[in-house]
Amino acid sequence: MTGPEDFVHERSQGEIAASHLRSTVAVRERCAQLLDRARVGQSHWFKVDDGALRTAAAEVAAATRRRYPKGTVPFHSRWRHFEAGGVDRKAQLEALLGNVAPQTRLHAMVDLTIVSVLLDAGAGPDWKYTESASGKTLTRSEGLAVASFHAFTAGMFSSDKLRPLQVDAEGLRSLVTDRLAQAFQVSEGNPLVGLESRAVLLRRLGEVLAEQPEVFTDGRPSGLVDLLVGDEGGVAHTAEVDAHDILSQLLVSMSGIWPMGNSIGGVPLGDVWRHSAVRGEGPSDGWVPFHKLSQWLTYSLLEPLHWAGVKLLGIDRLTALPEYRNGGLLLDTGVLQLREPDAAHQVWHPGDEIIVEWRALTVSLLDELAGGVRSQLSLTEEQMPLARVLEGGTWAAGRELAQQRRGGVPPLQVQSDGTVF
Repeated sequence: MTGPEDFVHERSQGEIAASHLRSTVAVRERCAQLLDRARVGQSHWFKVDDGALRTAAAEVAAATRRRYPKGTVPFHSRWRHFEAGGVDRKAQLEALLGNVAPQTRLHAMVDLTIVSVLLDAGAGPDWKYTESASGKTLTRSEGLAVASFHAFTAGMFSSDKLRPLQVDAEGLRSLVTDRLAQAFQVSEGNPLVGLESRAVLLRRLGEVLAEQPEVFTDGRPSGLVDLLVGDEGGVAHTAEVDAHDILSQLLVSMSGIWPMGNSIGGVPLGDVWRHSAVRGEGPSDGWVPFHKLSQWLTYSLLEPLHWAGVKLLGIDRLTALPEYRNGGLLLDTGVLQLREPDAAHQVWHPGDEIIVEWRALTVSLLDELAGGVRSQLSLTEEQMPLARVLEGGTWAAGRELAQQRRGGVPPLQVQSDGTVF
């Protein structure tokens, strides 16, 4: 029979393990274990062909040249998706905000970024969004971004009708799934994967914002920036921030939004999964962290902070994003090969070992692939950091190959719940 002391001990162990797993050092180290294992033939699922890395790098370099012919590649960010269809929605937002203080503008952009990224799991192949103002029809990540942009500017996530261009705890807690469905034009003929899970995630975010007023000023997610770079109601004149500090703050402050399926001692881990071959300290043994959405959010917050005059440090401490476009690139270029070809015809779950391993190999191999891409483009690491390789880049090449070979379907099928992929 367990008592209060056992619960406290388990919780303490869980906090220690979670703390260890909430770093990109742990992400890279654990993913590297699985790549080393696969390279010596010990993976049950994949073979690695290092010779094909050159082919993959050529695909990424070619995609980068096509997408950015002038050679100026921006960071991988949700703000690229807000530009879908050649529409400058950042300028639209600034026009709606009007002549406001820089801090107010930054808060609005951070609020928008956070809800939009949290809504950016795979949409599925059958969903689309038609923007009334431009008449453009968009799908996948671009469609989700534009739909979330218009939901934000319409005040869907604000509880204050006089201040629609914000996100706050009460606005999120009262969000009903049907209203989100309406904003995203979901219908029987236009289904969005994981709609209910997305709404639940945002309502959980509302609870988390309300529970931590010391972090989220006025119940708004943008309170994070005050914590990181604030100074007497504005951005500090000499403000600078390390990208990993943003990620760490997100992982600690927002841990409560993630489903409780992956936890140690009752402490939610988020995008962290079991793999029997991975070794680690204490209760963290056997767990592989990715933090894909949190890292995508971190990448996406860099630009609003930069626009506000904040100096950004340590961006390459972040990892590649282990999602199906980056992972698909590796399979479609032959860097990774399935030991059992029939695996491509099954539908897997995020926690299945093959998917955990696929994502881990993606993280490690994209670090190596980035060097090959720079070489083909004759650019240095400083000129073409990982954040630009991803944008140039790896996800675009992965999407193009998937379109050519399978009409856009990734090479491995994952049952999405709207919160991981």
